[in-house]
Amino acid sequence: MIGLNKMEKTSNRITARRGMQRRLVTAVGLALVAGLGQAADKPAAGTGSAQPTQALSSGIGIRNIDTAARARAHVGGVDPLAAEIDASDALRFANLMKDGTPPTPEILQRDYLDRAGTGVKIFTPDRIVDARHLARAITARPDHYRYAIQNCLPQLPALRSDLRAIYLAYAGLLPERPLPDIKIVFGAGNSGGTASPEAQVIGLEVVCLPGTSPAGFRTKMRGFFAHETAHTWQGDRTAQEQADPLLSEALREGVADYLTSLVTGEVPELSRDAWARQRESWLWQEFQRDRAALRADSEGLRNPMASPHFRRWIGNYNAAPAGWPFEAGYWVGMRIAEAYVARAGDKHAAIRDLLELRDIEAILKASGYGS
Repeated sequence: MIGLNKMEKTSNRITARRGMQRRLVTAVGLALVAGLGQAADKPAAGTGSAQPTQALSSGIGIRNIDTAARARAHVGGVDPLAAEIDASDALRFANLMKDGTPPTPEILQRDYLDRAGTGVKIFTPDRIVDARHLARAITARPDHYRYAIQNCLPQLPALRSDLRAIYLAYAGLLPERPLPDIKIVFGAGNSGGTASPEAQVIGLEVVCLPGTSPAGFRTKMRGFFAHETAHTWQGDRTAQEQADPLLSEALREGVADYLTSLVTGEVPELSRDAWARQRESWLWQEFQRDRAALRADSEGLRNPMASPHFRRWIGNYNAAPAGWPFEAGYWVGMRIAEAYVARAGDKHAAIRDLLELRDIEAILKASGYGS
């Protein structure tokens, strides 16, 4: 009986601790996003007058999600109080350049790609591609890789508290959504990050360009932690989205930026935001013009990335039109998301609508943006 009493007391203490941890996660997260319910009812600048409306749905269930991919994800996701930054792939890469010399394709294949962790496996299609493609990218800009290895890789452990704070905010805002693992890798210099239901992956050589300060690196990483997490919750594109690729992609990226602003308290890409706000009405007219042109172009619909109507707004990192910031479409989508939530009666349900994107035309109309 004495042994049983001890076991019962121990079990009770464990249960109490777990209950306290769950309450702490929810309470801290809710505190970080408490201002959401008090958002202003006025529309974003450059939009029409707003009347409060109900969100498209009020349920909290996850709909239109790749269920097979979800099944492969960690059950319940990452505990925000125990979230870690996994840099094992990045450290293996750094060891291949410890003398500063770009590794050969053979070395990259044997010691990096063949031994790939989850992050490199996710990053290989369309980014790393293969060992020869990666070797060419490293040889073209070896200073980018050296700088990231020497200056930013050592800073990652100090960012753990930032990651946990962001995850606590998300746990309060969207408690039913699983939080992804974080993987740091070195890629082919063509992507700062991507996401799958299993993890979000960050390409360090792009996030930490030569000259990046410690403060600048921290801001970028906070943005990536928040932005890419939102992408892990987005489902496959609907037929409606495929028929309207510019609005679809602007909303997908803009919603991720909007959520980033909520959980970090920082507007993504301040210079882009300042540029766009000065010409918001004109920018929306241009967006609508390109959107209509793309929808009428059968070839552009088959391959939006090949269309100038699409690339003017999306997928133009380091290749934006003259005088434009990169990825202006992200900003347009963020403003639509802001306006949609501001007008919704149930703002939490509105955020879930934005993640699910079941009807992008209805979301645009309900937002009142540009009208």
